[in-house]
Amino acid sequence: MSSVELLLDEGAEAQVRAEWTALADAGLSSLARHDAASNRPHVTLLARVGLPALPLEQVELPVPLVPVPLVLGPPMLLGSGDRRVLARAVLPSPALLALQATIREAAGPADDEHFLPGRWLPHVTLARRLRLVDIPTALALLGEPIDASAVAIRYWDPATATLTTLASS
Repeated sequence: MSSVELLLDEGAEAQVRAEWTALADAGLSSLARHDAASNRPHVTLLARVGLPALPLEQVELPVPLVPVPLVLGPPMLLGSGDRRVLARAVLPSPALLALQATIREAAGPADDEHFLPGRWLPHVTLARRLRLVDIPTALALLGEPIDASAVAIRYWDPATATLTTLASS
C-alpha cells in the first residue's frame, strides 16, 4: 500500500526511536526490529493501493506544507483480537488537519474511509502485534508527550521500494 507520510524532526525522531528500543530491550514487540530504510517514525497522511505520486506543485495549498508543529501525545491501542498496535496519538491541530485534507484532495477521490475528515486518527506507531498481556509493561516504558515538528513529507511506493521527498523545510 502506497502512502504519504510526515517525517519528524531529529529530536522527536530520536525520542520515538528510544521508545522503540526500550520496548525491544524488554523483549516486547517494537518497530526497532524492522531495519528497512523506509522504517522511520512518521505520521501517515494517506495510504492507498496504487496511490500515484502526488502533483503537489499543481495544488493550491492553504498552509505551508512543512514545518508543522506536532504533539505526540498519550499512547493509544489500535486493532482487535489478542494483539494490538501500540502508538502515540498525534494531537490534531488545525494546521495538521488542513495539511492532511490537502494531501487527500490532491490524491483524488477513492474509497479510503480511514482518512476521511472525522475518521483519520493521526498517530506514530511504536509496536505492531503487541500481546494483550504485554500492554501494561509496554505502557510503563513510555515517556511523557513529545513536542515535535513535521519537517518533511515523503511518498512511499512499496511496489518499487522507493521513497520520494515531496516537501521539506
